[in-house]
Amino acid sequence: MIWRFLSYYKPYKKLFFLDFTCAVFLALLELLFPIAVNQVIDRLLPGKDWSIILLATAGLLFFYIVNTLMHYVVTYWGHMLGINIETDIRQELFEHIQRQSFHFFDNNKTGHMMSRLTTDLFDIGETAHHGPEDIFIALMSLFGAFFLMLSINWKLACITFVLVPILGAFITLFNMKMTHATDQIYQDIALFNANVENAVGGVRVVQAFSNEGYEKNQFKENNKIYRKAKLFSYKIMATSVTTNYFFMRLITLFTLVSGSWFVIHGQLSSGQFVAFLLLSNVFVQPIEKFNAIIELYPKGIAGFKRFMKLKNQAPEIVDRQDAITIDAIYGAIDYCDVTFGYEGKKPVLTHINLHIHPGETVAFVGPTGAGKTTLCSLLPRFYDVSTGRIMIDGIDIRDLKLASLRKHIGLVQQDVFLFSGTLRENVAYGKLDATDEEIWRVIKLANLEETVARMPNGLETVVGERGVKLSGGQKQRLSIARMFLKDPSILILDEATSALDTATELVIQQSLETLSEGRTTLIIAHRLATIKNADRIVVVTENGIDEQGTHDQLLKKGGVYSRLYESQFSRTM
Repeated sequence: MIWRFLSYYKPYKKLFFLDFTCAVFLALLELLFPIAVNQVIDRLLPGKDWSIILLATAGLLFFYIVNTLMHYVVTYWGHMLGINIETDIRQELFEHIQRQSFHFFDNNKTGHMMSRLTTDLFDIGETAHHGPEDIFIALMSLFGAFFLMLSINWKLACITFVLVPILGAFITLFNMKMTHATDQIYQDIALFNANVENAVGGVRVVQAFSNEGYEKNQFKENNKIYRKAKLFSYKIMATSVTTNYFFMRLITLFTLVSGSWFVIHGQLSSGQFVAFLLLSNVFVQPIEKFNAIIELYPKGIAGFKRFMKLKNQAPEIVDRQDAITIDAIYGAIDYCDVTFGYEGKKPVLTHINLHIHPGETVAFVGPTGAGKTTLCSLLPRFYDVSTGRIMIDGIDIRDLKLASLRKHIGLVQQDVFLFSGTLRENVAYGKLDATDEEIWRVIKLANLEETVARMPNGLETVVGERGVKLSGGQKQRLSIARMFLKDPSILILDEATSALDTATELVIQQSLETLSEGRTTLIIAHRLATIKNADRIVVVTENGIDEQGTHDQLLKKGGVYSRLYESQFSRTM
């Protein structure tokens, strides 16, 4: 995992080298300062030559100016390195999520995904900047200060170093505890975000059922769980900080007492004693840095672990190595002995065989749960068949690149999803580089002209989150305009008008008939009156394809379709 993390530094080698070099020089200059003080006290002060002292001070001032500039480089450019790596990881994760199959989204909450892309990655940038740099600098400063202390008085240096292994053991222990605590915090945040996303996204349902009190209590409980996890991490952090503080002050106290004894017995000069005290402060600084790393490192690594866990979930549906791209299709579809089930459950479809001619309009009807939507979802490979194969123009759809396959298939659903941008942006999603002329053409084809004319800002009107400012019929017409712009060869209409009133349904139905012209069209419908004119009606039951034919043929047959039609007709009388 560490090597995988370090691989993200590769595009920013120059930036890392600049930051790392400046940080090393900063640490070296910090080590040299106590030696300079030692020389001033033991050599320059006894000579009482003020000009030399001023010259030495000017030299130190120059080094401090250089140090200041390097501090700026480490602070700004170092953090730039960290945020660059964080941005790359976030982009990679988003693209990975986008490639996942519908199975993945069926089993993962939106709030959890949001946490993976935001909260989990917040500390990765800081870890990327401070992790390798701080660990190296801390070790260099620790051992550098120790060897300089050895050169001054090896006995005093050894006495000072005695407490370091004990402190190191505490640091390791707290690091392990913090990693576990941080991982728990991220899990709780993910759950917290998922619940908030549900409550806010479903606020209309919440208010319609007057369940604000229930949601408030749910939020309160989740808030408490999150608070408890945070307090546990702060408890570990507080214990770590206070333990380290005590041991570091103990090291300084040891140095002060022991150094005084050596000075009194003539084994240490005043300048050496002062230098040793300054070096002891440099010596404990890396320990403080280790303490800061203990707080930061587990957060970054816990976030990276969760990133890796999700990244290692390979997409179920991918392009085959020799997959091809096709520029145009005629629209002939063949389901060849297709069987499919969701995640090892009982198969929804079993041994389905069906041929659809190019340009044919085929309607799928049948009881709820029989597999009508599943049958159509297999065509654009939202799911892959368990056994058998699906062919388009004689080519197995798994031999086509996903982007190429889905480019030629359009889907209009009952539940229209609109982005929170403008009308123009939502229509243009069907063809991102569409001109104004093309957009207005499809708006006319979808009978959306009057709607746009009534909008306060025309095409620039913001539709709100999920198109909340539009009626069901307006949203459906907008989705049809979007589909006209995409201009697919195969069209899937999944309950496209079932949620609309009769008058609106008639208008939408006209638009859909215009959209279907010249395309192979698959219609999933519950309202049988809307599919009378289909070229063929396929009745899907738990047993598979039970019967098929035209509306009139199936009524005469007196089978499942006839009973469904009579049932609906009698309810409308």
